[in-house]
Amino acid sequence: MAPFVEVCRYYKPAAPFSLTSSLSTCPCRSSPTILPQLSLKYSNLRLLASKPSSHPRFNGISFNRSRVITAVARVEPEQLGDDGSSKEEDERVIEDSSLDQKKEKSGSQFKKRVVFGLGIGLSVGGVVLAGGWVFTLALAAAVLLSAREYFELVRSKGIAQGMTPPPRYLSRVCSVICALMPILTLYFGHIDIAVTSSAFVVAMALLLQRGRNPRFSQLSSTMFGLFYCGYLPCFWVKLRCGLTAPVLGRSWPVLLGGQGHWTVGLVAILVSFCGIIASDTFAFLGGKKFQAFGKTPLISISPKKTWEGAVAGLVGCITITVFLSKSLSWPQPLVSTIAFGVLNFLGSVFGDLTESMIKRDAGVKDSGSLIPGHGGILDRVDSYIFTGALAYSFVRLHGV
Repeated sequence: MAPFVEVCRYYKPAAPFSLTSSLSTCPCRSSPTILPQLSLKYSNLRLLASKPSSHPRFNGISFNRSRVITAVARVEPEQLGDDGSSKEEDERVIEDSSLDQKKEKSGSQFKKRVVFGLGIGLSVGGVVLAGGWVFTLALAAAVLLSAREYFELVRSKGIAQGMTPPPRYLSRVCSVICALMPILTLYFGHIDIAVTSSAFVVAMALLLQRGRNPRFSQLSSTMFGLFYCGYLPCFWVKLRCGLTAPVLGRSWPVLLGGQGHWTVGLVAILVSFCGIIASDTFAFLGGKKFQAFGKTPLISISPKKTWEGAVAGLVGCITITVFLSKSLSWPQPLVSTIAFGVLNFLGSVFGDLTESMIKRDAGVKDSGSLIPGHGGILDRVDSYIFTGALAYSFVRLHGV
């Protein structure tokens, strides 16, 4: 519909109508009006004399039609511009703004990830160097939080639809039992009796629960939780606090604890932890760097993981393991050191994929939201769960 342009209500020119002269000499204007020059695009504009208005805006309004001059701009559709192109431009603007918002959000998430990652790394390094009860209690706290997140995942809608989760009170009891396992390991030196007794008590509690029929899914998820969140992390206590033989071939400064503080267990856990960190870092950077050469999915459980990233992670883990072994006087030949790096890498990847499988069935992205930019505790320690048992077994079998 052509727009209506009201030029003047109170002036009736005696001379032939001219838009510029009429507006410049209009008595309702105190100063001459300068009209912008119309482009060639709008050269077909024509002024019509006043006509009775049938526009709904003017219904019920009385005015003197003889004193009204209305300019109606009639322009052919192709001269007004293509409406489709304007819509496309609007859509482009919206897409660009959404991309900018995503980039800003990812940038802020990356900053949080780096800041909190450095804070966690420094804290964990201090706890590992301290050893003893400091290391064990810190590990027990991490195990408690991880076990709570695990049992919350088991009770989530995605997993609970296909199985019956254990009762909530029993999940809390199992979380406490998992947290006590590292403490009992340090105190008694082993965990076999505690694990066996805990499994028996939990199984009896499930079988004798009132008002509900016990399900095998409850028993299996609970037993796996005790094994996954409680038993496996205890091997880090065995590795750090159980292998107390000093590392020979190098004299350590008193500020670093002296010769007696730098034991085989401390060096082994430092090499293993740094190898896991290098594996995750190189896998992330390698997956991003080698996208131009190809992006081959590693496994359907975690679609973002690629073979290119896995190879980069393996190379990074072996490199850091060899470097730290030489720097910290690790008493192993080069072949054994490379094998230790490969073992750390495999344990890291297997733990990561296991937690990804649990989260995938649960239908969630992160196990929690405790650590900004990282997710939950279980998201951060998943690579270390199986690696502790592998590292401890490797060191003991090689007689270090």
